[in-house]
Amino acid sequence: MAERTENLIHIESLTKVFYTDEIETHALSGVHLSIARGEYVAMSGPSGCGKSTLLSILGLLDTPTDGKYTLNNKAVANLNFADRSRIRNQEIGFIFQSFNLIGDLSVYENVELPLTYRSGMAASERKDRVVKALERVNMAHRLRHYPAQLSGGQQQRVAVARALAGSPSILLADEPTGNLDSKNGEAVMRLLNELHAEGSTICMVTHDPRFAAHADRQVHLFDGKIVAEGELQHLLAAAEEEYRTGYSAAR
Repeated sequence: MAERTENLIHIESLTKVFYTDEIETHALSGVHLSIARGEYVAMSGPSGCGKSTLLSILGLLDTPTDGKYTLNNKAVANLNFADRSRIRNQEIGFIFQSFNLIGDLSVYENVELPLTYRSGMAASERKDRVVKALERVNMAHRLRHYPAQLSGGQQQRVAVARALAGSPSILLADEPTGNLDSKNGEAVMRLLNELHAEGSTICMVTHDPRFAAHADRQVHLFDGKIVAEGELQHLLAAAEEEYRTGYSAAR
């Protein structure tokens, strides 16, 4: 496990409000979070609690309404679109539940694609990075295949290789086992564990407590706020009781 000497990510008082038809939805309400370099963090909580919104902001796919976000000692909360895209390409590797592979590109081309946006990177370096990333996830023998020719577990391994090829500062995984059966899900989790042991910083959203237990630290969200595990269980129980009471009254 990598030695942790500093925070790679630090956010303070982060909020995110969505406005639709004059309705305000507070997806995040004053979130504070730090992730150390080399740490493995799992984020969990009920549907609609803000997990994916927070991960999108961490990955510079979205911007906060308010608050501070520092990534690798850079203030990134209020960057323009071009700067966010550049830093995202250089610093962040994404692993999505739905794999997000492009069907008419080969395995090799899918992994290479993000690297083609790296200014000044030679084709020879791209090739070296792609082959090494595919070798790391045991998929180099399938580099000429297309996503439709692969199983779900193999597609997710290719997605991990695509994330690794850019040598990112952090891997962000959004329900990486959500579209996999239990066997392939466990295989992907073993791969993430190995990457973490080799020094990767990982932040994973998962609804499965078995997989969350693989992480160094678990962060629990409820109604857009980070809460302690005991508090989360209390809030979930209270919400369920309120629903049952309301349902009985409606009948």
